[in-house]
Amino acid sequence: MNFTLKEVAKMIDHSLLHPTMTDRELEAGCKLALEYDVAAVCVKPYFVKETAKILKGSTVKVCSVIGFPHGNSTIKLKVLETRQACKDGATEIDMVVNCGKVLGEDWKYVRKEIKAINKECEKRGAILKVIFENDFLPEDKYKIKLCKLCSKIGVAFVKTSTGYGFVKGADGKYSYEGATEHDLNLMRKYSGPKVQIKAAGGVRTLDGLLKVREMGCTRLGASATVAILEEAKTRLGLSSGQKQSTEDPSGY
Repeated sequence: MNFTLKEVAKMIDHSLLHPTMTDRELEAGCKLALEYDVAAVCVKPYFVKETAKILKGSTVKVCSVIGFPHGNSTIKLKVLETRQACKDGATEIDMVVNCGKVLGEDWKYVRKEIKAINKECEKRGAILKVIFENDFLPEDKYKIKLCKLCSKIGVAFVKTSTGYGFVKGADGKYSYEGATEHDLNLMRKYSGPKVQIKAAGGVRTLDGLLKVREMGCTRLGASATVAILEEAKTRLGLSSGQKQSTEDPSGY
C-alpha cells in the first residue's frame, strides 16, 4: 500500500455543514471525527465554541466557515465573523469569495476581501482556505486569476467548492460537480508552491481521496469520512476500530 491510515485520516476535513443538522448531530459528528483522528472538523459558526470543547487536547483542528455558502456578506462582516470564530476556538477558516465580484472581474474588491480576512486569520493564529465555488465560474480565467491572487496574498489553501453551490440546468434541475480533475490540476498549476489545495464536493471514496492526493491535494472536505477510513482499514488489513501502528510497514 502507498498510504497509512494516519495519512488518509489527516487529509480529511470532516464536514458538518448541512443546514438541517441539529446540535445533537453536530456533537456526534465531532466525536466521530475525534475517534477517527481526522485533520479538522468544519462546522457552522455558531457551533465553533462547542466543537472546541469537544476536540480540546486532540490533534483535530477546529474549522469554521465564513460567508457560507454564497460569499455575499460584506468584507467587514466577513472579517468580524472570522474574528469571532477564532475567539471561539477556530484555528482554520474556510471563506467563500464573493463570486459576483469575481465574475464581474472586480479584482480590486476580491483582492481587498481575501487580504483582509487572511490578515485577520494571521493575527489570530489561524490559517485561511479560500473557497472559489468553481461551479459558479464557467471559464478557467476566473479560477486562474484567483489562484494567482491567493498566492500573492499568501493564503494557506485554495479550495474548490462549498458542496452547496448548486447550478440550475436547462432542465430546471439543480446539480453541482464539485471537485473535478480539471479544476484540481488547474489550481495546482497556477497556485504558488506554498499554497495547498483542498478538494471538496463529490469525493466520497478512498480511491477518490487517493486520486486527488496524486494531483497534489493535501486536504479533502468530506462527509463520507467513515466510509473512506473504514475502506482504508480494510485494505490495510486492520479490523474496525483498530488503529495502525506508526511502525507498521504494511501501511506503505
